[in-house]
Amino acid sequence: MRLIEDLRAQAEREESYFRAYLIKEDIVRLERTWQLATDAQALDAFVKSAWFLGWTPDDLRTNELAPALEPFLSAVFDLSRGIADAESRVAATWLALDRLRMDRLVGCLARVPRPDNDS
Repeated sequence: MRLIEDLRAQAEREESYFRAYLIKEDIVRLERTWQLATDAQALDAFVKSAWFLGWTPDDLRTNELAPALEPFLSAVFDLSRGIADAESRVAATWLALDRLRMDRLVGCLARVPRPDNDS
């Protein structure tokens, strides 16, 4: 899957330790996703197994990613079956999924209560 190779190259160039770490986590998740796709007999079985790969911490909020995660998983499944346009769909749907995940992460961090200033 070209996406995995692209992310490996991006992780090598990344100057931010935090961002490089997140990319490496994504690579591991995507490798597992790809393996599940190639092993799956049907799309619904693949989606069910790939749904809980740590897309959010402990997958507690993965359901919030459904609008982007489902098309991504469908594209990965199609790629594993050799569908012609699947590689470009994987790339496009990955961008949407990554953007939604980061929006959720940043949104969660922005809502964290600030500690009282005791000074």
